[in-house]
Amino acid sequence: MRVLGIDCGTEFTGYGLVDDGSGGLACITCGAIALSRREPMAQRLARVFAQLSSVLEHHRPDAVAIEDVFYAVNVKSAIKLGQVRGVAMLAAAVHGCTVAEYSPLTIKSAVVGYGKADKLQVQHMVTRLLQLDSPPASLDACDALAAAICHLHTACTEARMRAAAAR
Repeated sequence: MRVLGIDCGTEFTGYGLVDDGSGGLACITCGAIALSRREPMAQRLARVFAQLSSVLEHHRPDAVAIEDVFYAVNVKSAIKLGQVRGVAMLAAAVHGCTVAEYSPLTIKSAVVGYGKADKLQVQHMVTRLLQLDSPPASLDACDALAAAICHLHTACTEARMRAAAAR
């Protein structure tokens, strides 16, 4: 199974593609889409859509995992973040991918084993789980990889539960 994780943000939107092959988890690609506050919001959203569409077209993931909104400082920030998340979901749907949403607590629990882990703990575990030589350059990309890993762990657990129930 191949999963694209997306960590939506109004300044940087991280993405990370993880493959769960016979050799274990592997990072295929990751990065961050930089968004300028000087650009109109419509242009920023178009950039997110175009770049995520490019990743989706090139790598053809089976699913997309997106970090859910958990807290916003103010309403205006929450609306902007919601717009970015909507565009990310649209890109996934246009490319035929199912979308799974996970809370930050769920993602951290799946990757670190502790729902209130800090960003450096997540970065460390993502680096170890994916057997990377060095941590991803962007914390946003790292969070996206963590979302993908969370989905892979969740999908594996659900498959085992379905198999057990079918017996």
